[in-house]
Amino acid sequence: MFVRMTPLVSFSSCFSNQSIYKVPRIVSREKKMGELTGYQLGVIGALFLSVASSVSIVICNKALMSNLGFPFATTLTSWHLMVTYCTLHVAHRLNFFENKRIDIKTVILFGILNGVSIGFLNLSLGFNSIGFYQMTKLAIIPFTVLLETLFLKKQFSQNIKLSLFVLLLGVGIASVTDLQLNFLGTILSLLAIATTCVGQILTNTIQKRLNVSSTQLLYQSAPFQAAILFVTGPLVDQYLTKQSVFAFKYSPLVLGFIILSCVIAVSVNFSTFLVIGKTSPVTYQVLGHLKTCLVLGFGYTLLHDPFTERNIIGILVAIVGMGLYSYFCTHENKKKQMLDLSPGSQIKDKDSNTLLLGHQDKENHFEVKKATKDSLV
Repeated sequence: MFVRMTPLVSFSSCFSNQSIYKVPRIVSREKKMGELTGYQLGVIGALFLSVASSVSIVICNKALMSNLGFPFATTLTSWHLMVTYCTLHVAHRLNFFENKRIDIKTVILFGILNGVSIGFLNLSLGFNSIGFYQMTKLAIIPFTVLLETLFLKKQFSQNIKLSLFVLLLGVGIASVTDLQLNFLGTILSLLAIATTCVGQILTNTIQKRLNVSSTQLLYQSAPFQAAILFVTGPLVDQYLTKQSVFAFKYSPLVLGFIILSCVIAVSVNFSTFLVIGKTSPVTYQVLGHLKTCLVLGFGYTLLHDPFTERNIIGILVAIVGMGLYSYFCTHENKKKQMLDLSPGSQIKDKDSNTLLLGHQDKENHFEVKKATKDSLV
């Protein structure tokens, strides 16, 4: 009776081996496809949220500063960050996300760097002409590409570089008018470019290397960004505008727009970290220039800002550049995904499964021999 059980043990072990060998490959492929689909939807949502919130806050701040006479941009940014931190703190208390501790030195340096970059950008705007400030913003993309190529060994294809050139050319035509150079303004612009690029690269690398979400990183770094701007903001604004933020007369309408700006800023700050974490600093900058084109269009449509043929041509060229960048990025990502999902890319997994099965075959063979021996006894 025991001898008849031996083939059953052998048959069951063979069936088990086949299921182990075939099923995980199918499940793994389906799992990868599901993860890719979810990731792509997440990226689209992050991009849409970033564009919608950024365009909204630009229109709100333009009404606040141009129409209502509130010129304190740096101080307003510090309020944005404080409201963002308070909102995330409440969300954390309500268990909307789980906080993951990051090295305190990393968080402090990262927060200070981002705060300083905002200050330098505002100072660059204050000490330079509008055209030169727009050139400063355009220079962030090539400088980011250079830094990532040199220090992170990231490769950018010729197609990507061409699309970025077309994009920058279009935005330059649409937004850059006068170019007035001065020594102090140039130094401030260079510092703004450097700190902004490094800050955005770190936003991406910290999330990936330390495996933290955009929400977790923003929650921990926002207080330090807000603190440095809260201290330096009034001084910077007073130097640039010759007015004191504390002596300003706050009407109910001004307060209403400030509150609205702070509320929208929560979405802006969150989507910024989200987009950079899910894509790259270069993609975020490309998205920023899309926002510039949209703001120009909304300004002409809603606020009746002056609009010339040069603006129209520049925006059209920029849109072509954005379209090319999107197409080439999508095409290269699909090629990479196909390689990841191709049978050739799964050779290592297959080899590891074969080694595992070989080990299991030995164990099963040992069990069969043992069962046979026991049955003979």
